[in-house]
Amino acid sequence: MILTFAPVRAITPDMLIYKIFRADEWSQMQADGDTTGAPIDVADGYIHFSGADTLAKTAALYFADETDLTLLAVEAEGLDGLKWEESRGGALFPHLFRKLRMDDVVWAKPLPVTGGVHQFPADL
Repeated sequence: MILTFAPVRAITPDMLIYKIFRADEWSQMQADGDTTGAPIDVADGYIHFSGADTLAKTAALYFADETDLTLLAVEAEGLDGLKWEESRGGALFPHLFRKLRMDDVVWAKPLPVTGGVHQFPADL
């Protein structure tokens, strides 16, 4: 199921950051209205996001054998608690230092795997 939330203004793909959730994590967030993230997020003390440029690598590294995933898009601009921090290979990654709320989510789409490869939405 694809969920789209009505933005107040037009949001372009370059304004978005992305979070991959397993089915149970996404279901729990929908039920609670917010989340502290996946177990790795809770352990690290912040919610890990990816930019469009690092999303495929993140999926391959951390979700290679996972199915039934959901990709969430969140607008980075003006998101309180968001910090861009250097990580692997000098790339900057967005980290959210607060709960992720349902009203932060611009859209949520399935992230299927075909032939062992994640199939990202065409509009990324």
